[in-house]
Amino acid sequence: MSSILQELEAQIANVSTSVEKTNIGIVRETGDGVAKVEGLSDAQLNEMIEFPGGLTGLALNLEEGEVGVVFLGDGKHITEGMECKATGKLLSIPVGENFLGRVVNTLGEPIDGKGDVSAADQYPVEKIAPGIIKRKSVSVPLQTGIAAIDAMIPIGRGQRELIIGDRSTGKTTIAIDTIISQANQNKAAAEGRLKDHKPVYCIYVAIGQKQSNIARTVATLEDAGALDNTTIVSASASDSATNQFLAPYSGCALAEYLMDQGKDVLIVFDDLSKQAVAYRQVSLILRRPSGREAYPGDVFYLHSRLLERSARLSDKEGGGSLTALPIIETQAGDVSAYIPTNVISITDGQIFLETDLFYQGIRPAISVGLSVSRVGSAAQTKAIKKVAGTTKLDLAQFRELQAFAQFGSDLDDATKGKINRGQRIVELFKQNQYAPLSMEMEVAVLWSMQNGHFDDVEVERVEECQAALEEFLTTRKADLLQKIADEKALSDEINDGLKTALEDFKGSWK
Repeated sequence: MSSILQELEAQIANVSTSVEKTNIGIVRETGDGVAKVEGLSDAQLNEMIEFPGGLTGLALNLEEGEVGVVFLGDGKHITEGMECKATGKLLSIPVGENFLGRVVNTLGEPIDGKGDVSAADQYPVEKIAPGIIKRKSVSVPLQTGIAAIDAMIPIGRGQRELIIGDRSTGKTTIAIDTIISQANQNKAAAEGRLKDHKPVYCIYVAIGQKQSNIARTVATLEDAGALDNTTIVSASASDSATNQFLAPYSGCALAEYLMDQGKDVLIVFDDLSKQAVAYRQVSLILRRPSGREAYPGDVFYLHSRLLERSARLSDKEGGGSLTALPIIETQAGDVSAYIPTNVISITDGQIFLETDLFYQGIRPAISVGLSVSRVGSAAQTKAIKKVAGTTKLDLAQFRELQAFAQFGSDLDDATKGKINRGQRIVELFKQNQYAPLSMEMEVAVLWSMQNGHFDDVEVERVEECQAALEEFLTTRKADLLQKIADEKALSDEINDGLKTALEDFKGSWK
């Protein structure tokens, strides 16, 4: 009997009586992808909430008696009275280099049918931007392959350059061209044709676009050999408003992982106007007070906390960089609307695209007068800086004088010269989509223009002449182009080489 008692006492002593505290809430109201939950007294902002059926929600409204939770998926099966519980974790997504070449949704789940992705880490979707001490100034160029941008509105690694314009003016094309240009440079560096080049990896975030458009973008990048270098984060028009407003932050988390590994990254947000609309929709459903144009009061913070995460990190922090190209769509060219002015004030410059120029056949339709790069000129290569020199001023003067030229032909020779030069600059800066130029080719073409080699070519034939010059230089003067690529500056030897090359070309071209 005593042995049985001893055994019972031993078992009682070993019984675990630990109590697990779980923060549980009851759904009181649901609809439009949002649940009002009673309880959840310890919930944090942006905390993940678990619902029945494996659905995850995000705590966005913390009120006195209830929590407003938005669903990160289809919440049609959630009804009043259901229980949900707080996880104690903030929203995070899987990240890693294996995501390059893949299409994922807002939660980092692959949606391209190529199987699972093995993640290297989990990164929070919301993260505080690096402080001033962790950063260093922008000094390395990001070659877009678009001559007009590289010459007049240069972009540096770690910069935030806004692309703004009406619908169908070529905003996405500029971004895709830039991604293709990075892939071309990475390939040239791998083959040993480009010295001292640090590869740039790309993230493209598609917000609120048609799925057919996103599929077309994926196909374009694949055809150009740029998809392996790029991750596409897709939150299409058929996705919930919550997924659309969170997609840029998810893309940023994927980019930040690569930046923290010391890599250079380019991220494109296409476009932030649709993100603001999605955020307005979520805010109005959550009954938040609305302000100007019915946007909530913190819509500026929505974009500022996202774009401030772009940086060029100091060598002590690994020396990585994150360059952002946010896109904003204007209505009838109104740059002074709420969202455009917000994003213009956050970014380090903007590329403004004009509808009129686009329909005149000037593509990319960049308005030189309204476009600016506030930090990029510090990052321009010496060669491009020298040949681009007064190009922006020449073009601005030409636009001014163009109006006078319509009234009559009695203009003085200096004015005629400026108009003739301006017309040729406009023609030279026209470029086909998805055909970015190399840095050395841009230098050669701009040098030819600066030294008057296109002045005697009829305006209608400038494009034809430029194409012939590019072919001539590629096939017969490859050594000269390689020398420009290596030195990235215009030495006397290169100047003489270009002069001889242009004389040879002029002799053969008719």
